[in-house]
Amino acid sequence: MAVDFRELRVWEEAMVLAEQVYQLVQRFPADERYGLVSQLKRAVVSVPSCIAEGNARGSVRDYLRFLAMAAGSLAEVQTQVLLALRLGFVESRQADACLAQHRSVSMLLQSMRNALQRRNASAAAERHSPFPVPRSRL
Repeated sequence: MAVDFRELRVWEEAMVLAEQVYQLVQRFPADERYGLVSQLKRAVVSVPSCIAEGNARGSVRDYLRFLAMAAGSLAEVQTQVLLALRLGFVESRQADACLAQHRSVSMLLQSMRNALQRRNASAAAERHSPFPVPRSRL
């Protein structure tokens, strides 16, 4: 895509969420190192990674697919933070901070997906129009 992924607000906010989660899991019990800690880290790293990879793809369709994967990973993060709260691994204020950042990323991600879907639908309609738009002469 035309914009460097590092310039995308959604990517930056996802990176902030990843930093928060990495700080959060430092307080988890040691016996969770290969359980919930590992799963949570993988899920949160996947969010900005999928945004970046989708951005690097050559088509809107591929970009949308990677943004859908980012949204799935984001849902995993939310579930796992809520589980950590239920299990008493984190205090509610710590979980609330992560969940607030999660909401921010989720809204930005959904806005981006909606914009790309509109763009993709518009391009598809233009391709299939019985009245093609004349191309300008070079």
